[in-house]
Amino acid sequence: AKAPVKVHYCGYADYYDEWVGADRLRSKLLRPGGAEAAKPVDKDKAKKKSAKKERTPTEFDPYLQNRVNAVTLTQYIITSSKGDKQLAMLMNAIQHACKVVSNSIEKAGPAGLYGLAGKGNATGDDVKKLDIIADDIWVECLKRSGVCGLLVSEEQETAIVIEDESLRGPFCVAFDPLDGSSNIDCNVSVGSIFSVYRRRSGPEKPCTVDDILRPGTDIIVAGYCMYGAATELVITFGTGVQRFALDPAFGEFLFVSDVKMPADGGKKIFSCNEGNSLQWDAPILSYVEACKDNGYAARYVGSMVSDVHRTLLYGGIFLYPADKKSTKGKLRVLYEGFPMALITEQAGGTSSTGMYMGKLGRILEVMPEHIHDRCPIIMGGERDVSKVLKLYE
Repeated sequence: AKAPVKVHYCGYADYYDEWVGADRLRSKLLRPGGAEAAKPVDKDKAKKKSAKKERTPTEFDPYLQNRVNAVTLTQYIITSSKGDKQLAMLMNAIQHACKVVSNSIEKAGPAGLYGLAGKGNATGDDVKKLDIIADDIWVECLKRSGVCGLLVSEEQETAIVIEDESLRGPFCVAFDPLDGSSNIDCNVSVGSIFSVYRRRSGPEKPCTVDDILRPGTDIIVAGYCMYGAATELVITFGTGVQRFALDPAFGEFLFVSDVKMPADGGKKIFSCNEGNSLQWDAPILSYVEACKDNGYAARYVGSMVSDVHRTLLYGGIFLYPADKKSTKGKLRVLYEGFPMALITEQAGGTSSTGMYMGKLGRILEVMPEHIHDRCPIIMGGERDVSKVLKLYE
């Protein structure tokens, strides 16, 4: 038949109808553009032409590139553990504990988890409901890792010793499962802090507290997780400090940056609880008054994780010194003083006890007498810490 046929073309950009005659039907040139379109395609030329076409950038590119190309904490752990599978397992257990605690905090309001639990902890602080939940999470995650021999928690009176030989490993972990929990009911940032030791005793017997009652210089890994507007995990393996942020979309910590304190001391910020000022010794009192006279800003959250995190990123100084009321200070050595001091020093800062036990000393060189022992804290940039220490001379 020579009657024309209506052909409907469908394409990505548009579609249209065309009446096609019998001659063209027989020639099999049913393509847009007729015979010109039927010519064989030169694939090499097509590739070159395609390569010349550049994709138009969009405002979403930086966001997508970061999520796709950023190093995950899991990747970083595998690299930093240098083939130590047990250490990699421990760090993955810690990051999992942080994720679960973060999720519990997010749901605390609707789940009715605000408020006191009606008891005190090992160090005499009032215990919140979330303190107990966070402690259970950390203990279970670390126990199930199969690589821990001894655990010390702020919420537990005594150390937790892993007796079962098939479930214990070479690491001793001290941790504060929820630091700053007095702020949790008003939705202020809180955090978890931890330090990791490798046991000294042989593997044939369970660990003892002597395996963890050691100076902070023996710590192999330390870190903290801050639960705020974002959940961030800051860790050190003793070679610098790295910062990761939790992407809630797929539950993975992504690398943000290396943490390095400003070389010039950074912003002029002092952070301390001035409610204790009447109990301070003269050098601390003089330093704080000098800060006020020299344009320093006062910033104090009351959660050590938040205050130290800001100090690391912005500069300045954080103080929780000994005083007449608390001659050893208030903060605990194993799971607050040591890990934060190690992180501060690895980030280029300085940490000191101030005047403690009759001398000026480095926090990491304190020898703890028991698992909940305390020490004074002065940490931050060299510019500011050195000024405090000079007042003791």
